[in-house]
Amino acid sequence: MCSSEVVLGFLDDAEPWRLRSPQFPSKVGGKPAWLCQRGPPSLSRLECETCRLPMAFLLQVYAPISGQDRSFHRTLFVFCCKTAECYAHNDNQCVKVFRSQLPRRNEFYSYEPPPEDEPPTDLDPDQRVLPVSGVKLCWVCGCPGNKACSRCHAVTYCGKHHQTLHWKHVHKKECGGPKEPEASGFLFPEFELLTEAEEEEDRGEGGEENDETAVVDDSADCSSLVEMLAETDLEEMAMHETEDNKLFQRFKKKIAPEPQQVLRYSRGGSPLWVSSQRIPSDPDIPACKCGAKRTFEFQVMPQLLNSLRVDSTGASIDWGTLAIYTCSVSCNHDDQYCLEFIWKQDFSSDQQGPIERP
Repeated sequence: MCSSEVVLGFLDDAEPWRLRSPQFPSKVGGKPAWLCQRGPPSLSRLECETCRLPMAFLLQVYAPISGQDRSFHRTLFVFCCKTAECYAHNDNQCVKVFRSQLPRRNEFYSYEPPPEDEPPTDLDPDQRVLPVSGVKLCWVCGCPGNKACSRCHAVTYCGKHHQTLHWKHVHKKECGGPKEPEASGFLFPEFELLTEAEEEEDRGEGGEENDETAVVDDSADCSSLVEMLAETDLEEMAMHETEDNKLFQRFKKKIAPEPQQVLRYSRGGSPLWVSSQRIPSDPDIPACKCGAKRTFEFQVMPQLLNSLRVDSTGASIDWGTLAIYTCSVSCNHDDQYCLEFIWKQDFSSDQQGPIERP
């Protein structure tokens, strides 16, 4: 994909089997469809850096790199905290992204593309055990979990928090019974992510720059230095507000043709920022542990929040955009799930979001 090309992601319903690992899905919510079947992130790596509770799976994007065998299969997994109070303004401690990749010939999947029809399979339909490696997964979140219920020993969890949650909502009534326990309401609603290329807009003469309004004022007649400094401060504030509003209007104009987009993918391209505040510079994006520079790959849009059922009258899970940066060479590591970087940008305090919440 060239850096100028932008691919948009939209939510759609899908049959459950299409969202499992052998189909290499891009999806939102539910449990993660792990790519590499060995060494998925442990509980300690999936904890929120603020409250230290397990994060929930948000989405995954299947993004192989053409011409690079080590990343013939490549998926990025995004997790986020479900504690609304952790979403401090422009703070990214409540979100994480991991990268997993495999060559075409690997021990987990066929060399040939997956079938278009539902295949006969012995795979665990609820993804409670990873095939091949046999790693047990938490019944609540789908992440590695080897802590079993002390009564029935049949249900496993990633840790005490999800064991307690499951016990209170479901397992207390069904433990040891013939009916298999169901997952709690911890997961986000599950959808398939469908993609299509963004149509290039037809820019008129002068483009968007004609909308910019310069703020000019002659303060040479100020009667004192104090007045001049005060006037300069006001000018700077006005310039900042003008720039912030201009960028926000550009954001709304850009997404207007496809208002339901929940993701924008453009590896090596640039994010669409919602505010002029807290736009990262190169030093703000840490290099990969292999030493290579990280570059922008995709962003999660605020429209996704409409479908996650996270609104509340008080604090709520929220973001303006989540910009994901990944290793520019997509390196390999002994750790099959490499932690990448997220830049969380929120709307300015005087902005209203580009979408109305239902």
